[in-house]
Amino acid sequence: MPEGPSVRKFQLLTSRFVGQVVAKVGGSSKKINVNDLNALRLQDSQVHGKNLFLAFVAASSPLGPSVEETVLQKQAVAASSSFVQGKQEQVCTQSTPPQEEELQELQDSRADAPSAAGELGGSWLRFHFGLFGSIRANEFSRASRANKRGDWKDPTPRLVLYFESGGFLAFYNCRMHWCSSPVADPTSDILSAEFHRGRALDALRTSHPVCYTLLDQRYFSGLGNIIKNEVLYLTKIHPLTQGSLLAQSDLEHLLDCAIRFTSDWLQSKLQGKGLHLHIYQKEQCPLGHKVMKAALGAPGGWKRLTWWCPECQPAVLSGGGDLALGDE
Repeated sequence: MPEGPSVRKFQLLTSRFVGQVVAKVGGSSKKINVNDLNALRLQDSQVHGKNLFLAFVAASSPLGPSVEETVLQKQAVAASSSFVQGKQEQVCTQSTPPQEEELQELQDSRADAPSAAGELGGSWLRFHFGLFGSIRANEFSRASRANKRGDWKDPTPRLVLYFESGGFLAFYNCRMHWCSSPVADPTSDILSAEFHRGRALDALRTSHPVCYTLLDQRYFSGLGNIIKNEVLYLTKIHPLTQGSLLAQSDLEHLLDCAIRFTSDWLQSKLQGKGLHLHIYQKEQCPLGHKVMKAALGAPGGWKRLTWWCPECQPAVLSGGGDLALGDE
């Protein structure tokens, strides 16, 4: 499912419609009453980690100023202006993560209790995207292959917002909930200018395997399984290595690589380029070594499919000569 860079791109698509009034709605969602969005004005669009938030107000309400964007968001808008202008756009996930990952994301996306749009002055609609989650502007998704029944059936959007300008947004495979305000901590968002390096390093240097910690959204909001696999390979760190066994310089290098890879991925998306993967869902690493794959996760928690190269990412042993397994 979409990670931070993809959701940032989704936000750029929706921001083009800020200030416009919803003229008609559609979609298959049963979680919200889509008709509540009729005649509302899209007031603001924000992204925090893996979640997109859209603010709606009554059409008669004056359009208030949006919450100030971060420095990175401003740079992203500037960089993408030449790419998004004058063409229809499609935003899809780069690759299809396993079903286990969708279950984990759904578990992580517990939201505030839903409330009707009309009950709040300036309500926010929260989106969390699942497997194949995407947003399309001014076009619908079309089937790329036949389904299990052999039918070429186009995907059904969960929500479609038709605006008075004539344009529309189609949202696919996402969970939606009304909330009073965005649930956000910019200091944990790896794409935010306010990202807190010190707190992230403190989390990494614990006795937990680094592959668990990197997916902890309390410290690395927006970082997902693709980024986790890639940065561990690029830094030559075995996924089950306890952070407490790594030197401070190695932890710094891992954090720098995670920030750089995530930012570079966003810039590639803004330029319409694909993501070059080194290890994720690969059978061989770039050096030709056989790649290992296993479902790894904290005890009692969800397991995430993880790829690593035993030769490029050698195991770090604990004092007893065993592979570091954290609390397991």
